[in-house]
Amino acid sequence: MLNEKLVRRCQKLAFYGVVENDTVTYYRMSGFTEFSKKANPKEYKRQYIDEEHERNDVVGYSPVFSYEFDQFDGNKVHSDLAALADGECIGTEAIRSIVVVDFTSENNGSYRAVKREFAVIPDSEGGSVEAYTYSGSFKASGDKVIGSATSNDNWKTLIFAE
Repeated sequence: MLNEKLVRRCQKLAFYGVVENDTVTYYRMSGFTEFSKKANPKEYKRQYIDEEHERNDVVGYSPVFSYEFDQFDGNKVHSDLAALADGECIGTEAIRSIVVVDFTSENNGSYRAVKREFAVIPDSEGGSVEAYTYSGSFKASGDKVIGSATSNDNWKTLIFAE
């Protein structure tokens, strides 16, 4: 344990793709009080007649991120998510890209990043007295893309490269 370092939550950050003028800009997901992932593995279970135990294999994943945020006026990520919820958007209207950056994996100024398309599934809003909140989940709607991330503005936005 002498060389081990605790990875802090703030070292793995997410960036949300907002469509602006036919281009996607990835903004840092600030103001979120929850952003946690469940892997949701799909299992193939079976028991062979000549064995006393069951066998299991993972044959796929369907990741889901749960989210909650305090809405801030002027935050482009919050505005987009609120518009999706308030507009009751469905189908491809509610698909957004999210890039998760691992700041423990620096390599010549860039960091390991994973991008994936997600369906935005709003759940609730206004559940707090102190701030107006939204919550819901992001459910995988495409394959993950491994790449790297850099930034020109101190990580307010990022540039993703496959």
